[in-house]
Amino acid sequence: MLTSATSSVMVFPGQGSQYPGMLDLVPENDTLDRLIDAAEALSGADLQALGTSGDIDPVILTDTRISQPLIYLSAWAWGIAVLDSGLEPVAVAGHSLGEFVALSIAGVFSVEAGLELVVARSQLMAEAAAANPGAMNAVLGIDKKTLTPYLDGIEDVWIANDNSAKQVVISGSAQGIHRASEILLKEANCRVIPLKVSGAFHTPMMQSASDAFEEMLIRTEFKDASIPVIQNVDPEVGSNAEDIRSRLIKQMTSPVQWVETMNIISSYAPVVMVEAGPGTVLNGLARDIPGVTRVSVESVGLEYILEEVISQ
Repeated sequence: MLTSATSSVMVFPGQGSQYPGMLDLVPENDTLDRLIDAAEALSGADLQALGTSGDIDPVILTDTRISQPLIYLSAWAWGIAVLDSGLEPVAVAGHSLGEFVALSIAGVFSVEAGLELVVARSQLMAEAAAANPGAMNAVLGIDKKTLTPYLDGIEDVWIANDNSAKQVVISGSAQGIHRASEILLKEANCRVIPLKVSGAFHTPMMQSASDAFEEMLIRTEFKDASIPVIQNVDPEVGSNAEDIRSRLIKQMTSPVQWVETMNIISSYAPVVMVEAGPGTVLNGLARDIPGVTRVSVESVGLEYILEEVISQ
């Protein structure tokens, strides 16, 4: 039950949250129309059609050069709509790509600068994956502490996402991921699900992309956050522009520490976690966390946010 003492935190999803027609439900926004045009010019893709066609092959949306700008645009539009409705979050956070939405919403950089960063990020990651192919598997029914020893002695395998007490994503070379998955299935009593990606994201195998992206991050103007931000790397609540930049530089080759992020969010309990963007992935990861009420704005709509969250 929400009360006047309940805090709110807004979170933004990353890759994997995309689906056909994901822009259809986004509230009308003149700025969004302009951003879509800019994104198409930067990416060379027909993002308007790809984001609004419900019958498109979902496999097309697994291309990181397509999914990243679409998710960024969708999540930003939802986030702005929620803020315009009157929500005053005590903090914002985003999962991997979603961190760029959070930083834009918090005023660290403009939405236009964020879009340029995201399009460049998607292209650099795709290039790195093509030059140094890899794989990622979600491991279900296990936490990071229990999983880690099973990776000992296996080359080119890392933990990429510490998502919850029941989900960890491993990333690395195809051979290494295959070997690690064999061991986990045999010895750890867990499930392993291959992810539809071509690269070993959030590992040292993205170093070439990270080095090129660092130059772009250094050139981009960063401001202190107007809303405190919880970042993926070394999570803590912060607002200093240069601290944020230094963590973001490390993000592409570092694991997403979402469990630590959720621990910080739960410290605000009672707290409502408002997921702004396509899907309900982050709501699912927070299912068993006490003191956290989960809301997906795409699922419940802005009117619910206004009446049940903001008005309390």
